[in-house]
Amino acid sequence: MALIKITLICCALIAAIECALLPAAVPVGVPLNTEVDPHPQYAFAYNVQDALTGDSKSQQEVRDGDVVKGSYSVVDADGSLRTVFYTADPINGFNAVVQRGPVPVAVAPRPLVAPVAPVAAPVFG
Repeated sequence: MALIKITLICCALIAAIECALLPAAVPVGVPLNTEVDPHPQYAFAYNVQDALTGDSKSQQEVRDGDVVKGSYSVVDADGSLRTVFYTADPINGFNAVVQRGPVPVAVAPRPLVAPVAPVAAPVFG
């Protein structure tokens, strides 16, 4: 009976450690990166036009300090193009303007698999 209790306690401890219920040991002497950039800056953009799946979307964003400006476009399920222009700053908060319109170039999805040709059933006689 004591062996069962010890086994259950060990299993519970292992499960608690694996599930991060107990704090993990932090290696001693490893410095934590606590630097904060006082004026963060970045810019990125991407564009996806996949004729195979019909996926069509894009985004671009620029950050200069506490000011973020950008836009993204996506083709909605109804086939219209939704474009969102946004800005965010400490004074005005987050603001977005949404425009909807037709897609400039129709992106038609192509079938993922070729049609299967009928096969004649074998004749047993």
